[in-house]
Amino acid sequence: MNRKWLMNRKLLTSLAAAGVLVISSGVARAQGPHRGGPPGGPFGPMELLGFQGGHDGKVVKGAPFSATAASDTTHTLSDGTVIHRTAQINLSRDSQGRSRHELTTSSLGPLANSGAPKTMVMISDPVAGVKYMLNTGEKVAHSMPMHAKGANASADAGTGAGAFHQKMAAEMAAEEASGLLKKESLGTQVINGVSAEGTRITKTIPAGKIGNDRAMQIVSERWYSPDLQIVVKSTHSDPQTGTTTYQLTNIQKTEPAASLFTVPADYTVTAGHPGGHHRRSPGGAAAGAPPPATE
Repeated sequence: MNRKWLMNRKLLTSLAAAGVLVISSGVARAQGPHRGGPPGGPFGPMELLGFQGGHDGKVVKGAPFSATAASDTTHTLSDGTVIHRTAQINLSRDSQGRSRHELTTSSLGPLANSGAPKTMVMISDPVAGVKYMLNTGEKVAHSMPMHAKGANASADAGTGAGAFHQKMAAEMAAEEASGLLKKESLGTQVINGVSAEGTRITKTIPAGKIGNDRAMQIVSERWYSPDLQIVVKSTHSDPQTGTTTYQLTNIQKTEPAASLFTVPADYTVTAGHPGGHHRRSPGGAAAGAPPPATE
């Protein structure tokens, strides 16, 4: 195979992996720390990258906005080495609930050693039931079907995701009852022109729980806008992973340009996740167009 094609495919797969981390809304790491995977907290690093605000896929209509988000993580190792990661996300959502997440980073997971900053674009169109991941270098749009959330609560509860959320909620409730998890209201504050409600969650990891010789605390603060239904500011401090800060700026409560939610005309639309087997459809397609059939 063409070496350049393989390199681009590998890069896109890395971007996709990063995208899964940030777009999945942080629930896996946020509510289930210390289970053998990367630790997080009640509000994990994925949420802090700005994608929690969609309520795990819930469609938010009638609240258009655009904003720029910045995420900054600093972790100091025992030998004094400082690890610093940054990411910038341009967020947009229209009145129909269509959204665009454009992530630029040079230091996220598999991208950390890949050189210049890389950009990943995800367009979600709940009207058409499709989402696109754009490979801006190759001008390829990978299309994937969307699954409606919350339309049938009992049906959702039977899915793997629904069962996972129920399990995590039950575990958090048990931790709160035992005193290992403490929730505090921080009141209401206007942040960058948006009214937001603050919550602090402190999670205590008892000595010996994960091999620690003393008790540890993970502290997370989140400022959430009920109006826009997004997180506008948050911090997450974990002795194992450092401190991550996240904040939205340049918040505009106006209708974004419709072109942000369409695949450019010179892109080739491919069905399936990056790195998988696809059927390619030449020519671009609007984000509202149904995805081509998979093999």
